[in-house]
Amino acid sequence: MASTKTAIIAAILGNGGIAITKLVASAITGSAAMLAEAIHSIVDTGNGALLLLGIHRSKKPADEEHPFGYGKELYFWTLVVAMIIFGAGGGISIYEGIKHLVHPRPITNPTLNYWVLGIALVLEGAAWYIALKGFLAVKGQRSIWRAVRTSKDPTTFAVLLEDSAALLGILIAFAGIALGQVTGIAFFDPLASVIIGVLLAVIAIVLARESRDLLVGESAEPKTVRSIQSICAADADVEHADRPLTVHFGPDKILVNLDVKFRSVLTADEIEHAVDRLEQSIRDAHPDVARIYIEAERLRATRGETGPASDVSEAPS
Repeated sequence: MASTKTAIIAAILGNGGIAITKLVASAITGSAAMLAEAIHSIVDTGNGALLLLGIHRSKKPADEEHPFGYGKELYFWTLVVAMIIFGAGGGISIYEGIKHLVHPRPITNPTLNYWVLGIALVLEGAAWYIALKGFLAVKGQRSIWRAVRTSKDPTTFAVLLEDSAALLGILIAFAGIALGQVTGIAFFDPLASVIIGVLLAVIAIVLARESRDLLVGESAEPKTVRSIQSICAADADVEHADRPLTVHFGPDKILVNLDVKFRSVLTADEIEHAVDRLEQSIRDAHPDVARIYIEAERLRATRGETGPASDVSEAPS
């Protein structure tokens, strides 16, 4: 999480300065592509602040109204970021591009645009490199797309996606301005603005989809689920354990529900010891497990209860 915050702060600082420069250049030269890039940088700056807010609020401790904590706040704010990218970033860029396509106007002083885009490319490249390092640190052996799909911390890929779109946007803007200057056709500059808007909309859709899945409630990674099931199966007092039901309440907070059948010869005290042993083994292997609910079938029979019996354990905060 620390590397992610560093990447976000670097992106905020870089995008804030770049946004002002691009706005000035757009006002001077009249370039639609440069205006789209300015909007892009403004949106990225605000989004970085929202992601930091989400990280901060997700760390709030659990209370009576939110017994599982506030971990999903991070997913909510990431979804807000996706909506802003789609509407303010993609929507306005496409609108400005179409407006300039309908009423084209020549670009004045294109050299200024090249200088601004060149500086932006260097600064965005530095921010992208920091974000990439943070993402690769958690990606492991998975492909990039697989890492995005299975990640439970959207900030790790949200910043990388935004910075990647920023770099592509700069190159698209440069191409649009250059083609307009070389050919004398004003069409290319606003077309670049439309393409930048479409790029932002695609990034927003990917980010919104991942945030939606996390908000609805994604299970732990398959290898984590298999590991927990193996721990149960390896216990000498367990006859059978169903596949664990898991859900993420934040990037590093997992709830586990287990339906376990213990050996029929065990007493209630022995089952309670077995439950404690299972919980400790699971937490030793997976520190992210915050709460464990165990449905003990043999315990229910021993106590003569008619309803499901549960042992609920919560990791110390």
